[in-house]
Amino acid sequence: MDEIAEVPLSWSRRDIEQRLGFHGGRHTDVNTFLSFLMATLLSVAFYAALLPFKTTSFAEMFTERGMIPYQIVFFCSWAVAILFLKRRKLALQQKALDYVVVPTEPDFVLSSATVAIVMDRMYSIVDDPKHFVLFNRIVIALSNLRNLGQVTEVDGILRSQAAQDESSMETTYALLGGFVWAIPVLGFIGTVVGLSSAISGFTGVLEGAAELNQIKGALQGVTKGLATAFETTLEALVGVLFIQLYLTYLKKSELHFLDQCTTYCAKNIVNKLRIMPYHGGNEL
Repeated sequence: MDEIAEVPLSWSRRDIEQRLGFHGGRHTDVNTFLSFLMATLLSVAFYAALLPFKTTSFAEMFTERGMIPYQIVFFCSWAVAILFLKRRKLALQQKALDYVVVPTEPDFVLSSATVAIVMDRMYSIVDDPKHFVLFNRIVIALSNLRNLGQVTEVDGILRSQAAQDESSMETTYALLGGFVWAIPVLGFIGTVVGLSSAISGFTGVLEGAAELNQIKGALQGVTKGLATAFETTLEALVGVLFIQLYLTYLKKSELHFLDQCTTYCAKNIVNKLRIMPYHGGNEL
C-alpha cells in the first residue's frame, strides 16, 4: 500500500468511485449502483428544497401533477449523476498525458531489449496501467513487442487498441442514451394522462351540471388535467435539453482525449521504434 500511495498517479486513491468506497468502473465507465444512489439523494434533495415553496406554482408542477413528474426528476437526476462521475473520471484519465514514460534522450531506441526500461518508468508513475486508457494501450503494445519482437506490429496494435477504446467509450453512454429517450416519453405520457383526465372531466361537467355556477366549479378539475398535460411535457423537455447539451460536450471532450492518446503514442512510442540491424550468420 505504501508503494501505491507514493506513485504520482494512483487510480486506487484518486478515482472518485474508489474514494467513495465503490468499485470503480473501467476507464470512464460509471458504477451503476453508485450513480443510482446519487440519483436518489439528488431527487430527495430537490423535493426537500421545494418544501418552503410548496404553495407556489413551480412547486405544484412537481408535486401536484401525479407520479410522472417524480419519475422525470429521478431519471434526470440519474443522468446528472452519471455525467458528473464521468467528468471526474475523464479528468483523471487526462492527467496521464502529462507523464512521459519513454526516455526522451535522442539516442534512445525502443525495442524488445528496452521494453523493461519503459515498463519500470511506467510503474513508477502509476499503480496499475490497465486502469488508464493511455497506459493500457502502451502496455498492450509493449507486451507484444517484448514477446514477439515485431517492431513493425506495434503501430498496428496501437491503432487497433485505439479503435477498441473508442468503441468501449460509446458503450459507456448507452444508459445516458436511454435516459435521453425515456425522459421525453415520460413527458408525453403525462400529456396523454392529463388530456385524458381533462376530456373526461369536461364530459362529466357537460352531463352533470345544469347551472353556470356548477359548471364553473367543475371546470377547475378540467384545468388541473390540462396543467398536468402541458407541464409534464415542459419539465421533460427542459430537463432532457440540458442533459443532451452537456452529454454532447462531454462526449466531444472524451473523443478529443482519445485523439490525444493516439498522438501521444505516435510521438512517444512509434517514433522511438527502430528496426535493429541483424548480427547473426557466419562470417566468411
